[in-house]
Amino acid sequence: MLEVRAIESGYGEVNVLWGVDLLVDQGELVALIGANGVGKSTLLKTISGLISPRKGNINFRGESLMGKTCEKIVDLGVSQIPEGRQLFAGLTVKENLKMGGFLRRDVGAISHDMEWVFGLFPVLKARANQLAGTLSGGEQQMCAIGRGLMARPKLLIIDELSLGLAPVVAEQLLEVIAKIHKEGLTLLVVEQDVQSILEICSKGYVMEMGRVVLEGSGFELLKNVHVRSAYLGL
Repeated sequence: MLEVRAIESGYGEVNVLWGVDLLVDQGELVALIGANGVGKSTLLKTISGLISPRKGNINFRGESLMGKTCEKIVDLGVSQIPEGRQLFAGLTVKENLKMGGFLRRDVGAISHDMEWVFGLFPVLKARANQLAGTLSGGEQQMCAIGRGLMARPKLLIIDELSLGLAPVVAEQLLEVIAKIHKEGLTLLVVEQDVQSILEICSKGYVMEMGRVVLEGSGFELLKNVHVRSAYLGL
């Protein structure tokens, strides 16, 4: 579904990514792990069109994303939940969810999908008319994920799923991610809880210093000596 080949990208004159390759097949849940500052968010922003790559190519379902606008990439089926959530704080939960479907043409199905999101996150239904900026951190992340799902993506990208959230909330979010993956959605997820994400992912990539240094199934990476030492403290 997604093919990233030899991507180099960065900010201004500073290069952050160096020849990154990454593949996401349809129906997979792919984890991207690594320490802070190694280029994970830069890679996701490059895939989503927020940053223009300097070298390499990105294909989504056989179509190149090079030079395409963020809006066009969303329209093709790629939806990203950014780090820090970035909700419209002055809009209600319901209004934020509606914004997720702003490019959709099947207007009649938007209400149905909103009820589906409320089923995934019942607290959002109770907060439907509350301003997003007044939600707790966990509720805001649920709203951000819901907004991304409202685009009916073919690929959902989540940057820092549970960063800064209480363990019980992080566990709830991981359960929802596992559920929507089982329902057939393809996902690419950056997550700091390495143990938990590798336990449920189809495949994982480890980034260090702007490069992919390891890849394999979640089970393989959990058994990898370097991963266990550097990321699991074992």
